[in-house]
Amino acid sequence: MNKMTVRDLSFAGRRVLLRVDFNVPLDGPNVADDTRIRAAVPTIQFILEQKPRSLILMSHLGRPKGRRTPELSLAPVAPVLAKYLDLDVAFADDCVGIGVEAMIDALPRSGVILLENTRFHSGETKNDRDFARQLARHGEIFVNDAFGTAHRAHASNVGLSETMTAVAGLLLEKEIDYLSTTIEHPQCPFMAILGGAKVSGKIDVIEALLDKVEALLVGGGMANTFFAAQGRDMADSLVEFEALDIARGLLAKAGNKLLLPIDQRIADAFDNRATHRILDAAADLPSGWQSLDIGPATIGLYARELSGAKTIVWNGPMGVFEMPAFAAGTFGIAEILANQTANGATTIVGGGDSAAAVEQTGLADQISHISTGGGASLELLEGKTLPGLAALADR
Repeated sequence: MNKMTVRDLSFAGRRVLLRVDFNVPLDGPNVADDTRIRAAVPTIQFILEQKPRSLILMSHLGRPKGRRTPELSLAPVAPVLAKYLDLDVAFADDCVGIGVEAMIDALPRSGVILLENTRFHSGETKNDRDFARQLARHGEIFVNDAFGTAHRAHASNVGLSETMTAVAGLLLEKEIDYLSTTIEHPQCPFMAILGGAKVSGKIDVIEALLDKVEALLVGGGMANTFFAAQGRDMADSLVEFEALDIARGLLAKAGNKLLLPIDQRIADAFDNRATHRILDAAADLPSGWQSLDIGPATIGLYARELSGAKTIVWNGPMGVFEMPAFAAGTFGIAEILANQTANGATTIVGGGDSAAAVEQTGLADQISHISTGGGASLELLEGKTLPGLAALADR
């Protein structure tokens, strides 16, 4: 990595402005999943060990569209973070302004404060220079550790770099090492697994990976579109009919590299309590039925295909894993990756729903790397330059 990181600077006695990704799911006033909070802790602790004057944390949460939205406040995050750091974390009810500056000035030595949702201000998503300057008033050094927004040119990641030197935190450094360096120079055999609902959102990543991988294994709703492109009747399954020509083109280009499920779990309704059964992938679906997961034969096939892999990338669930009746495929892939990690493979889960699924299985610590950014990880896999990374200072 040729970008500057926290390892290249001294923070002693300095005010440090740290962009984190605390875009966490909330259950009313409580944090429903603290994965992203825990992921930020190593960088926070690294900085605090150097005894900075203060550490100012900023993040977005959800899409309030420039309006103060109480249900999207970051207030519930502060006590969760305080628990992991074992120290007090102050909370400011805004991210800019005289009141916020006064709270920062009043912090004790090496005190930590979390600012309110940056997206409560329209200037954040517009990458407004004036808003970025207001944020910059809070600190002397800017550290970006929010990979989840690295694909967005916003004020709190890109705009700040125009007024302050921007360096990567430990999490951002790790994301780049795994998702960029590993993908550019993988140990072979290199395999990829793609799932999720739609083919259209992953055309670029499919085309980018086809040139690099020995095999690309497909599951989830996007498999339905490929099957429909081959002429199979998918009945009530999710199918992108407008993407059928694209799917045919990808199948022609991929040849034997692209593997589709050989069986699917189908149901007579989109409901966990629906009647469901396994159907061979060569057969048309009965009228009124839909495919909601890959089947056991496909899990076995994919396990055999991945058994000799040295590098595996996975992005997107294999089915509607939120419903227990249709979670076997996604959880099965998670188990396969955990086994391959134990066998010496580098395994990377590209954020989003697949990352959430791995957390549910309890296998997260058995995967080489689980990305904190779904959209950002996809764009990095596509080979795109991410604005948040480009804005970091070069070594």
